[in-house]
Amino acid sequence: MAVATALLAVLLVPPLLTPGADSGDTNQVRALRVLVPNAPGGGYDITARTAAKAMEDADLLRNAEVFNLPGAGGTVGLGRTVGERGNGKLIMSMGLGVVGAVYTNKSPNSLLDTTPIAKLIEEPDIVVVAKDSPYTSMQQLVDAWKANPGTVTVGGGSAPGGPDHLAPMLIAKAVGLQPKTVNYIPFDGGGELLASVLGGKVAFGVSGVGEYRDQIQAGTLRVLAVTSKDRIQGIDAPTLKQAGVEVEFTNWRGIVAPPGITQTDRDKLVDVFARLQKTPQWAEALQRNGWTDAFAPGDEFKTFLENENKRVATVLKDLGLA
Repeated sequence: MAVATALLAVLLVPPLLTPGADSGDTNQVRALRVLVPNAPGGGYDITARTAAKAMEDADLLRNAEVFNLPGAGGTVGLGRTVGERGNGKLIMSMGLGVVGAVYTNKSPNSLLDTTPIAKLIEEPDIVVVAKDSPYTSMQQLVDAWKANPGTVTVGGGSAPGGPDHLAPMLIAKAVGLQPKTVNYIPFDGGGELLASVLGGKVAFGVSGVGEYRDQIQAGTLRVLAVTSKDRIQGIDAPTLKQAGVEVEFTNWRGIVAPPGITQTDRDKLVDVFARLQKTPQWAEALQRNGWTDAFAPGDEFKTFLENENKRVATVLKDLGLA
């Protein structure tokens, strides 16, 4: 049933631009459609819309149409992207979550079937609770979690195998809990997770820092810890290691295109993202969202993806989740 629903979602999405659309002699990318494989408000969505706006503001791109095709941890969008073979005017925003979802959803498509364009950013996850939560420190949360892991629910903005799932599983293992005992509730992006955290429907949430900065600054969310090596500027919370949990974890996001695009189209796409790195608009976006610049173009990103596929498969097996 899940497979049939996913296939139906793909078939019902309007046709994308044809490979020959917007062709010309210029080396400039004029227009793109950007597929986001999760719901509005999630990390892929924010990254895609932020990058598209920065490109337009910097006159690197005339028009970018960002649209969402959520489902199955991003693998519905991945399937559509792979199916658009040869279409050099489509790209997909993606990241670590899609790598894991390929395994946990037994997807027939892999990111290795796509054309890697660029790795863009790295971003730590955060452990958050609502402002009126009884947990005011990571230690309090861990104590309650260890006492009754089944009732202390954790929500994440990614499907099993994604970063918001892997992070709490690694935390559980580090504090002596069996990952299989963790009551993890997946949401299709941090936007969907937010309401459940604020409403107390989950005991705590794990998501990217960029997705919740506004709520943190407004005081509606409390950050108990960050998963990065160092503290995050503007976030009053310790790292997991500072809180006594021996885990360090970083998420990443990037851009892929369909398979079979021409070398010319590939070079144009890699070039436009390389030029984006040098713009003040992108520099401001990195700072505003708490992202770390992790640009890796073309072949470098391809090698990275190959290594990530192997690493995630190993981690999931070690945790008994694959």
